[in-house]
Order: sequence, then C-alpha cells, then structure tokens
Amino acid sequence: MLWHELAGKALDGEMISREEALQVLAVPREELLDLVSACYRIRRHYHGNRVKLNMLINAKSGLCAEDCSYCSQSLLAQSGVDRYPLQSKEVLLEGARQALEVKAHTYCIVISGRRPTPRELDHITDAVREIRSQYPLRICCCLGLLNEGEVQKLRDAGVERINHNLNTSEDFYDEICTTHSYQDRMATVQAVKRGGVSSCSGGILGMGESDEQIVELAFSLRELDVDSIPVNFLIPIPGTPLGGVEYLTPQKCLAILCLFRLVNPSKELRIAGGREYHLRSFQPLGLYIADSIFIGDYLTTRGELPEKDLQMIEEAGFVPALPPGIPGMDVTPDYAPGITSAGVPADSSNSLTSMKTRNL
Repeated sequence: MLWHELAGKALDGEMISREEALQVLAVPREELLDLVSACYRIRRHYHGNRVKLNMLINAKSGLCAEDCSYCSQSLLAQSGVDRYPLQSKEVLLEGARQALEVKAHTYCIVISGRRPTPRELDHITDAVREIRSQYPLRICCCLGLLNEGEVQKLRDAGVERINHNLNTSEDFYDEICTTHSYQDRMATVQAVKRGGVSSCSGGILGMGESDEQIVELAFSLRELDVDSIPVNFLIPIPGTPLGGVEYLTPQKCLAILCLFRLVNPSKELRIAGGREYHLRSFQPLGLYIADSIFIGDYLTTRGELPEKDLQMIEEAGFVPALPPGIPGMDVTPDYAPGITSAGVPADSSNSLTSMKTRNL
C-alpha cells in the first residue's frame, strides 16, 4: 500500500474506501512509520505544529444508573470509584484556573448520569458564565443525553462545544450498553449541531470490536461532520464488565489514529483516555497524527503530569495552541460559528474550539 497516495487523496478531499481503511488498520509493522509520516502531511496541512490541550473536571462522579460496560462510574461496577454529587461553583472555577495554569486551550466540565436535571443544568450554566467572565478559556460540556432546548441554554451561557461520544459502531453498541441506544447518542449529537454549538464526538477503542466496526465508527463521524473527535483507548478498569479486556498494542493504537485522520482529515483529532496506558513510549508519535490531547488526569484514571506532557510537546517540535485573549477581554471564538465570549449569537463569520480534565 502506498500510504502517501492515501494521504494525497485525503488532502484532495477524496474519501478513502472502506477497503483502504481496513488496510490502514492492518498496516505491517515495518510500514507503520511510513503510514505515520503520510498522516503527518495531513495533520501539518490543517493544524501546523499546534497541539490543543484539553483539561477536564469530573464535576459529578459515579452514581450513574446506566450499564455501560467500560465505565467505572456505573452503579453496576465494583470499581471503588469516588462518588459525589455535582461540585460547587467554586470548585468548577478553581478547575478553570488550574486549566489556564497548565496552558489548556479548553476546559471540559463532565458529569456522570444519563442526562442533567434542570437544577444541574442551571448550576452548570451559572458556573460557565462566571468562568467566561474571568478566564480566556474555551468551555466544553459533557453532560449525557441532551435535547435542543438544553443545548440552546448551554450555548446562551457561553458553552462553545458539547461532547457526546458515539463510542462504537451501531452494530456493536448493544454489546456494551443496554440502558440507552446508539440512536439516543446520535440524537444528542444532532441536537448539538442543530443548536449551533461545536460538536465533539468520538469513540472508545479496544472493547472487542472488529476492524470493520472501527472503520464504521470513523465513517459515521465523518457523515455527522463533527468538529472534534476524541479517540479513547479502553482502560480495562477492574470491577467493570470489560475489566479483563486487553486487545490493543501501541502499534494498533497508532494505526487507529491514522485511520481517523485519513477519514476525517481536517478535524480536530484528540488522543484521549488510555493514551499513557496504551501508547506508552509511542506517545510522541501520536502527536504527528493527532493535533489535540488531554492534559492532566482523566475522569477516574490518572494521566501524565502536565509538565511532562508539555516537555513531550516541546521536544517533539510542537507548541501548545493557547486560546486568544486575556481575562476581562472578549475571546474571539475559533470554533462553533455564531458564539461570542458572552454566549450571545454573533454573525456567522466567527467560529470556535475544545478542552480537558479526565476521560471523555
């Protein structure tokens, strides 16, 4: 396979075929660096040498009635994860301060549960308004299932991106969750897009899905035209139904990242949960494919120390993509057309981006 020909097709706006996508996932080890080099052409064309750092806060942990097999926050899991209700506004503000301190581009507020209650939504939107008034950060929220009215409320408060992962392909979804459906997740992503908020949706790889199902997820995200794609690699947390599942190698993880870059060439591609656990010494190579990472801890698992990630970025020849602006001044959006720093609809010439704290 001539990997640079595939990269050329992607740069020309031509869709690679499913057969070619399967060949990417089956790349021989001796050709892996050639494939990474080809994908770096695409990454460099669209994103230069910038790395967007996303920091996330686990604003409400555990206590979730959903039965997602990968998740340590499910009531069905025997994982010993911390369980606590929605954190105070002060805690959310302190998280934003810490995000700015570690050069994060986006601050992501995540809660466990099927969907937010009206009271939780009000609490989060109040906190977002205060964060936006104090810190030049992009705000992303991951709150479970949402309808268009809830999306609009978040948008009006200044939320610029909403994450809701598809997680896997439609035909594998029932294997990992039965309390809500793939269609429920799809409906939330579509509500985000209709609501004029930047859409973030990706997957969790390594749960036992086939290569064909990985390809299907990558193509589904392209069809949805989401702005940001977090690629999580399953951390098999003891006490969860997938606690003993180990399918991935560092080489396979790089091939998966290359697939998502080739299928979604211009999109923000983020190496999310499981980066440290699975890529290990290959982490710098991931930066030549993806243009975004989480910095710090994930939802229920530890990440690398921020200073080590910043050192890795610098030594690999990249720079953090800092959000423009300073506290007290408007922040010009760089994703999500129609959003201003105050959350007030603007003219469509504006557009926005994403952020972090744990395992999206």
